[in-house]
Amino acid sequence: MSFEVRGSIVAIVTPMHSDGALDLPALDLLLQWHIESGTNAVVVVGTTGESATLTSQEHCDLVAHAVELVRGRIPVIAGTGSNNTAEALFFTESAREHGADAALLVTPYYNKPSQEGLYRHFKAIAEAVDIPQILYNVPGRTACDLALETVGRLAALENIVAIKDATGDLSRGLQLIRECAGRLQVYSGEDALSLPLILGGAAGTISVTANVAPAQMSAMCALALSGDGLAAQAADDRLARLHANLFLESNPAPVKWALQKMGMIEAGIRLPMVELDARYHIQVNEALQQAGINLSVAA
Repeated sequence: MSFEVRGSIVAIVTPMHSDGALDLPALDLLLQWHIESGTNAVVVVGTTGESATLTSQEHCDLVAHAVELVRGRIPVIAGTGSNNTAEALFFTESAREHGADAALLVTPYYNKPSQEGLYRHFKAIAEAVDIPQILYNVPGRTACDLALETVGRLAALENIVAIKDATGDLSRGLQLIRECAGRLQVYSGEDALSLPLILGGAAGTISVTANVAPAQMSAMCALALSGDGLAAQAADDRLARLHANLFLESNPAPVKWALQKMGMIEAGIRLPMVELDARYHIQVNEALQQAGINLSVAA
C-alpha cells in the first residue's frame, strides 16, 4: 500500500474552551494556518490531541471534521491506537470511513503485552482495515516497547507503511532506518532528534514543535531532506529551545499554553491534565522568542 509523506507532520492539539468543550472554529483556524505555512500533513487526535480524554464520539467526529475542512490539500492522519484491540479496530475503521489518509497506532499502553501480543494486535488491525497504518512506539508514555524484530515482522504486512519512533534513542532510530529501508518509512517522534534522523534517512517528523512553528519546522525538514545539513542545522538551532521547553511538563500542557499565548486558542485542557505551571512560563516564552514567533498577533 502506498503512502508517501515527507517532511513536517504536525501532531495537532485539540483546541478547547475553558470548560473543556471542543472548540472547532479554533481547530479550523489552526488547520488552515498549517496548510498555508507548508506543513506536509496533520495528525488529528494523537497524544498531543488529548486522545486519552476524548469520548469515542468526539474522537471520530474530530477526524471527520478535519478531513472535511482540509479537503485533500494535505494528508490527514488519524490517531486510532488503543490498549484495547477491538477499540483500535473501531477507531481505525471509522477513520477509513471518514476519509482519513492514514492511521497512527500507538502501542497498547498499560497492559504490557509481550512482543507476540504486540504483533498479533497490529496484525489484526492491518488485516481488517484497508488504510495505510503507521506504528507508533513511545515507551516513555506507554510502558511498552516495540522491539526491532517485531517491527521487522510487521513490515511484511501490506497495510503497515511506516513507524513513528519516539524512543528518544538516536542510535536505535538510525538502526531502525537501516533495517526498515525499502519496507517502512521512519518518522521521528522526538523533535530534538528530527534533524539527525532525517539526515540519517528518515522521511520526516511527527512534531509537537510544529504546532507553534509550522513554517520553521517545514523549512528545516525540507533543508534536511535536500541534504543541506548546514542550513538545516542553523534552522534547527533556532527551534532548539522549543524542542526542549515544550516538554517541561507533560505534553500537551506546554504547547497549549504557548498557542494560547500566541492568541491561537483558548486556555482549555481536560483533566487530569492542567494548564502549564506558572514557573515554566518564562522558559516557554523565551523559546518562542528565540524561534522568532510573534506573540502580538492574535488569531
